[in-house]
Amino acid sequence: MIVLVTGATGLIGRSLILRLLEAGHQVRAVSREGQGLPIEVEIVLGDFTLGDLPASAFRGVSSAFVFPAQSGVTRFVRQAKDQGVGRFVVLSSLAASQEHARDKNSISALHHLEIEAQVRATGVPVTILRPGTFSSNLLSWAHSIRRTGAVQGPYPLSRQAPIHEGDIATVAAVALVDDRHADKVYALSGPEALTRVEQLQAIGAAIGRSLRYDEISPEAFAQGMERFMPAPVIKMLLDYWSDTSTIPDEIKPGVEEVTGRKGLTLRKWAEDHRADFA
Repeated sequence: MIVLVTGATGLIGRSLILRLLEAGHQVRAVSREGQGLPIEVEIVLGDFTLGDLPASAFRGVSSAFVFPAQSGVTRFVRQAKDQGVGRFVVLSSLAASQEHARDKNSISALHHLEIEAQVRATGVPVTILRPGTFSSNLLSWAHSIRRTGAVQGPYPLSRQAPIHEGDIATVAAVALVDDRHADKVYALSGPEALTRVEQLQAIGAAIGRSLRYDEISPEAFAQGMERFMPAPVIKMLLDYWSDTSTIPDEIKPGVEEVTGRKGLTLRKWAEDHRADFA
């Protein structure tokens, strides 16, 4: 079976490719540069969002992993359908489930719902993966941890259930090759809801350092981050952390439903990324 992977050089894409190769599948990856991928991977150089990949990119492909790019997904999935790709697995977001008031008009929900609609409109069977917050978001702490041994942020006691990118990749790898997961939606999270302080402690345990969480106000956080991210993203984060100060993240069953095992802990993620923080 040949599987086509978009977003191949990101954390999830790389993890997905390794799992597919380990399972004995052929992998074709779309990448603008294609650097650092395993030699077993057939690389198609190009931007999948332009909708102008060569027909050879799709030859023999049974299923495709669709990364939620900011634009151009419609062009890709239409081209893939026209070239005979029989199934999609889409990386979406738990915000698209709109379980909470904060999700209704959040930038994440609007973006991912639009992508889901674009893929469904093709009529090709699709599996939608809706992970919650990524453990890899904590990489934003890396510079401060290395430099000062501390991080600053609001809502230190809000509780999230971050998911390891390896778990998302494992679920995607199964869904891409098993027809039983077609036309299903899976909500994914990590196996435990941890406070922001506990998340930092997990990183500290992995690197053997005592780390400090310095609380700042939501207003100070917003002001400090306005140079680095759009205001709607800042609002989305603050709304999320504020809500989970009262009601912790709900643990979602998708990883166990698809893989038959519990999700990987944040401690395991921190150990896997020790070099980023040490």
